[in-house]
Amino acid sequence: MSADYAVEKNVVVDDSGVNERMDKAVLREAAAADEAEHKMTIAQGWKSHRKAILWSMALSAALIMEGYDVVVIGSFYGHPAFLKRFGKVDPTNVNGYSIPSEWQSALSNGSSAGGIIGLMINGWAADRYGPRIVMMVATVALTAFIFLFVFANSLGMLVAAEVCCGLPWGVFQTLTTAYASEVCPIQLRGYLTAYVNACWGIGILLSSGVVKASLTIESQWSWRMPFLIQWVWVIPLFIIVYFSPQSPWWLVRHERLDEAQAALRRLTNPEVVSEDDLRNTVAMMVHTNEIERAIEEGTTYIECFKGLDRRRTEISMMVFAMQLLSGQNLIGQGVQFLQKAGISTNLSFSLNMILNSMFIIGTMASWVLITWIGRRTLYFYGMGLMSVVLFVIGGLGWTSDHSTFEEDGTTYIFKDGKFISTTYAIGSLLIMLNFVYNATLGPICYTLIGEISSTRLRQKSIALSRIAYQVMNIVCGIIVPRMLNDWNWGPKSGIFWGVSAGLCTAYIWLRLPETRGRSYGELDLLFEHKVPAWKFAKTKVNQFAAETDHKVESSHHDHVDEKTEQI
Repeated sequence: MSADYAVEKNVVVDDSGVNERMDKAVLREAAAADEAEHKMTIAQGWKSHRKAILWSMALSAALIMEGYDVVVIGSFYGHPAFLKRFGKVDPTNVNGYSIPSEWQSALSNGSSAGGIIGLMINGWAADRYGPRIVMMVATVALTAFIFLFVFANSLGMLVAAEVCCGLPWGVFQTLTTAYASEVCPIQLRGYLTAYVNACWGIGILLSSGVVKASLTIESQWSWRMPFLIQWVWVIPLFIIVYFSPQSPWWLVRHERLDEAQAALRRLTNPEVVSEDDLRNTVAMMVHTNEIERAIEEGTTYIECFKGLDRRRTEISMMVFAMQLLSGQNLIGQGVQFLQKAGISTNLSFSLNMILNSMFIIGTMASWVLITWIGRRTLYFYGMGLMSVVLFVIGGLGWTSDHSTFEEDGTTYIFKDGKFISTTYAIGSLLIMLNFVYNATLGPICYTLIGEISSTRLRQKSIALSRIAYQVMNIVCGIIVPRMLNDWNWGPKSGIFWGVSAGLCTAYIWLRLPETRGRSYGELDLLFEHKVPAWKFAKTKVNQFAAETDHKVESSHHDHVDEKTEQI
């Protein structure tokens, strides 16, 4: 099989022999489905796949619960009642108490450690038993693990709760994205996968609102109540998963073609999509699956790092890891970061709600941008802009040093008349940083990892990419609390993350391909022929051509017409 990039008119074709081996009638059906999907408009996609959209959005609601759960513990680092119960005396903190950095790291990293285990289990179990069964089991497990949060009496017990709950959270993180990428046509794929980020934002915003409301409760339920509310999600989520259609791609991979067509019937509008259309779509899935089997037969984790899939796995893992390398982790520590910048407790929680609302507002903005701008372009400029904003925040850190004094039992923060100008500027820039992140990197990440991975390895590839995120989360969970507390960097830590985001911008330019408007079969061939990342957008693909119809030249370096490329 050729491993080189075709140069004749900048075209790549399927030269694996799959088209010669397949039944010609099935091949024609697959080609018809592929052509119809490429010609479909967004309005037509909404009309024909309205049920798929609603099911995808309903399942993605699991991320609302996870976004709430994962972030609520970070808000407690500035919560007076929680600090008095679990913290130690710290006169430099506006609340008079603080959680030691090592315990902050343990609490932040607990869910990541559990998530890594859950992700590894999910990558195997979802392929074997199907995503519906695995997600229902995870929901039941989460119901039991929440007890640990609600009745915790020590930081150690809270860490154990984070680890245990991380197991089902790891399942939710991948299944929702994979499902969204598999049940919708090309034109809707970006919107539904980006919506996953909005679900995170809804959960995070709810978390910040509940925690702020709990500030007025004068008992242990001030911090226990936000944990207790997590049980609200469990029963509705289980019912949604139980009645949801199975992924047709999973059924095709297990050669259950009649069931795949039945699942598609539940996901589409029968007034628009005929039985012939459903049969053609199944044929297209079979054709894509056969192309991938011809490239790499296995579906184990090892296959993700072999041959052509190694590049796809590397890009997917980096796309997710770059979410944290962009400096987004400062947003996750928003309350503490704002308080270290000199903002009072009540105001810091209010600004944190505005900060977290950017997850929803930014995702809505991304739906507009993704209509006109490619994934690669959004990721590149989003990361570059975040780097600039982080450098500005870091620079302001040198003018935001402050002193404290007490009067009538209240702690005040002030310095040389600079309190309002500098600290509010930092808070505003942090909000801007979160908007940029959620209009570009945040939602587009889910779109990219759903498109870059091969369909046969999608569950495992997404699991590995999320593991890369969790590993980075553990690293950030260790160093960020020390930046803000032990090292007393405060806003100056923006310089460190500005450099990190700048390096990520260079990686995006060199390695991240454009996947917009491509079917999964087309993406398979682009990766098979080793097309450079910056040439994906303008390279034409004919996945249904016979091997003898086109010739793939031996090298792309000497013949590519640079005028046809998107740089």
